Amino acid sequence: MSAATAALFATLITPAGAQPDPVPAAPRESRPAYSYADAVRESVWVDTGLDGDGDGRADRVAVDIVRPREPAAAGRRIPVIMDASPYYACCGRGNEGQKKTYDADGNPVQLPLFYDNYFVPRGYAFVAVDLAGTNRSDGCDDVGGRSDIQSAKAVVDWLNGRARGYTSRTGGTPARATAWSTGNVGMIGKSWDGTIANGVAATGVEGLKTIVPIGAISSWYDYFHSQGAPLYDANPSWLSEYVNSPEAQGRCGAVQDRITSGTPYTADWTPAWTERDYVKDAGKVRASVFVVHGQQDLNVRTKQFGQWWDALAAHGVERKIWLSQTGHVDPFDFRRADWVRTLHRWFDHYLLGYDNGVDREPVADVERAPDVWTTDRQWPPRTTAATTLRPAPGAAPGPGVLGRASAAPGATATLTDDPALGELDWAARIDDPTPEKAGFVTRPLSRDLRISGSSKVTVTATPTTSTAYLSAVLVDLGPATIRDYAAAGEGISTLTDRTCWGASTPGDSACFKETAARTADVAYTVVSRGWADLGTWADPGRERPLTPGRAYTLTLDLAPTDHVVPAGHRLALIVGGTDKDLIDPPSTTPTLTLDLARTWAKLPFVGGAGAFDRATTGAAPAVPAPTGAPSLSGPVPPAPATGPRLPGEAR
Repeated sequence: MSAATAALFATLITPAGAQPDPVPAAPRESRPAYSYADAVRESVWVDTGLDGDGDGRADRVAVDIVRPREPAAAGRRIPVIMDASPYYACCGRGNEGQKKTYDADGNPVQLPLFYDNYFVPRGYAFVAVDLAGTNRSDGCDDVGGRSDIQSAKAVVDWLNGRARGYTSRTGGTPARATAWSTGNVGMIGKSWDGTIANGVAATGVEGLKTIVPIGAISSWYDYFHSQGAPLYDANPSWLSEYVNSPEAQGRCGAVQDRITSGTPYTADWTPAWTERDYVKDAGKVRASVFVVHGQQDLNVRTKQFGQWWDALAAHGVERKIWLSQTGHVDPFDFRRADWVRTLHRWFDHYLLGYDNGVDREPVADVERAPDVWTTDRQWPPRTTAATTLRPAPGAAPGPGVLGRASAAPGATATLTDDPALGELDWAARIDDPTPEKAGFVTRPLSRDLRISGSSKVTVTATPTTSTAYLSAVLVDLGPATIRDYAAAGEGISTLTDRTCWGASTPGDSACFKETAARTADVAYTVVSRGWADLGTWADPGRERPLTPGRAYTLTLDLAPTDHVVPAGHRLALIVGGTDKDLIDPPSTTPTLTLDLARTWAKLPFVGGAGAFDRATTGAAPAVPAPTGAPSLSGPVPPAPATGPRLPGEAR
């Protein structure tokens, strides 16, 4: 019998002389049995064991707690849901930008999002941690480094009785969690918050039972670079300066200098990037992992979840995944009711030990069209196999051919980098012989063809300059209605009506604005992307100058995806230079000649090569002719002059 079940049985009273009732069945769902209005609201400062700000004292991080009063009064302990974030004061969380608020004594009144409103009445504690240097915490934020991760790990240790906590930021009165905490912790959060969950799980800390990273980073190098190609003209130190509290700004200059020197604006991998790479430590993960990511997330790009997912799979970690059509959006805002229900069951199973079957359900939920979802028992599906497709010249001016046959030796295609154009421009002009891209297309498909997983494109290219960047893009050519990920909201519209998810108090409402899918009718859909600095051809962690006129071979990793190319559509592979607004341009403007006989793509088709062969033989159904450019609201907004979009900002 689990501790949670035993505690439930202990509350049952059998009248004297009466026959005992039959033993009740084990619980399968936590119920709202506790008062949210009477919940304990308190703040604790946990010693991280680090002195990031160099003041001679160990840093303490602020931990704001809401927990039901009744279990502790009865001597029962409860599990914890935790969101560790740098954003609670500077920027806010969620679609409505909520921030923490406090009463006159400094006790928490509002903690952002619905987690406390919904789960505290159901017998959970909710813990909101200010990362070092942010809001009410000591120290300095170091953008995913040791301080960030230790900020949250120390709290997991404190909840398990292994770290010291205090009732104030500077005082010596101890605060202990072991009287009310079971030590079972589930971490959750979107973007930077979810990134911290990944990083803490990668330490293997005992007591962390599950994590739910939403649009989260698994390697900070890959947030700022893609195989050496710069994604943002900024240094991580900018993010540290942005999220640090006003008090920390005056004491954290040395930390920001170390970040700047350790993460230079080059393709080179440094020890600072190694410190911020959680993928390498996937073998230490003890927690189950529930990944959520938007397939059109161009802030925290989908390579982040793909490499994490694959590394976890290699070590047998229990996993679940939701893939939406949105950009950088929380599932509470694109699939609310199903999300709350699934998250509830997930936490009940992994934190309370309830056998509710959530671990035996299909692993993957994938959004096929706005608000239309399918499931898979495993992801990618078991029959998925990499299939090699090869580009070749076409019979007439325009795009080349994409198929299974190799190009003849000596066949080439040429493109000239144009930083003013990007993937949407290339796709719109796929059937025109424009100079900024090389495009290759299949014949119209006779049946649906599903791509599931990560692709690779190997390119042999001869540049005319000493620097050159390459982009490879997979495009579904054909009409569709998709979420408008390029618009404000990145695929959702925020409405005025509110729905309520849990209990409220005067200072902390459980009612949030509803949302709806924001859609666009398009003539083509970008399915997957990859970018690389050709100068990393020999070593992905080091950029080398190119010799003009020499051929180089490089393999680009394309972002994972799950997309069905419908019958009647064509699948395109486009190779370009700078992808406008998505990578920064090189210092030169190269022309690149592709050796098509030594260029190919390996794509993960469900059903493998046989599925591709069947889809490219036989008559294709008629579909409406594309009518020019897609009606997306425009290209993804470029990064602001001061740096990238924050990896946790509201869209």
